[in-house]
Amino acid sequence: MRKQGVLAAGAAAVTVVLWASAFVAIRHVGQEISAGALSLGRLLVGSVLLGAFVFTRPRRWPAKGDWKLLLICGLLWFGLYNLALNEAERRLDAGTTAMLVNVGPLLIALLAGLLLHEGFPRQLVIGSVAAFGGVVLIGLSSSSGSAETWGVLLCLVAAAAYAIAVVSQKPLLSRLPALEVTWLSCVIGAVACLPFAPTLARETADARPSTIWWIVFLGAFPTAIAFTTWAYALARTTAGRMGATTYLVPPLTIFLGWLLLDESPAPLAYLGGVLCLIGVAISRYRRRVAAMPAVSVASPDSKPLSKS
Repeated sequence: MRKQGVLAAGAAAVTVVLWASAFVAIRHVGQEISAGALSLGRLLVGSVLLGAFVFTRPRRWPAKGDWKLLLICGLLWFGLYNLALNEAERRLDAGTTAMLVNVGPLLIALLAGLLLHEGFPRQLVIGSVAAFGGVVLIGLSSSSGSAETWGVLLCLVAAAAYAIAVVSQKPLLSRLPALEVTWLSCVIGAVACLPFAPTLARETADARPSTIWWIVFLGAFPTAIAFTTWAYALARTTAGRMGATTYLVPPLTIFLGWLLLDESPAPLAYLGGVLCLIGVAISRYRRRVAAMPAVSVASPDSKPLSKS
């Protein structure tokens, strides 16, 4: 049980790091590749790589009732989310985009409490509020100092799509392996983005080789690997706690944006990052209750009885 918890925490950490890198990569690639073409390219790479793993192992295909949830997850998270995020990052810097998209975990906690009956644990509420406060501080200290209205709205659309999809994905993971759920969702998203195929072909023909490799990176790592590690971890904890974990993405994005894109964060961003870390730690804290030892009491006929 402890080993599973460690593996789930490790999977969540991999997801956070790769998703943070995705914000920076999208910001860079978006200078040459449009939002729809980038979404399709990324999802095609992810679908092929995930499919290669799925078809080399025994498979458990979805039941008829699972397809509705898979369609919601694939169309909203892998389709709409990617389109909205890619378009938003053509208008906003990576750090501000990551901050705005992280309205999502609050929506996840709300929807999971209402629809998945996860409730609203005190630690989750306090941790989410603290972490979101850190995200706001990061946004206030963004390198650009301003945010285009259309870009902000696109980020909020992405956050809503992300939250609804996560809550839809959670029940699937109790019946299907994480790898298959991720692959099928990725394929559904890729099919939804097929109208952008001509644009993808035209833009990649004119793009630099390094840009093509960045698209491959987005498909292989933040998509194929990170979404699978996310699903693995989500299957072993609540949707609310996993959503809160992604509050670590904005501070990492700020750092990577500074390192790779020369988007220098203000001192307030560092304070926001610390607050994010504290909030996540609070939301994931589980109090350990010591087990009460059984007490043996002798009966009049000397036969031991167990009293709990």
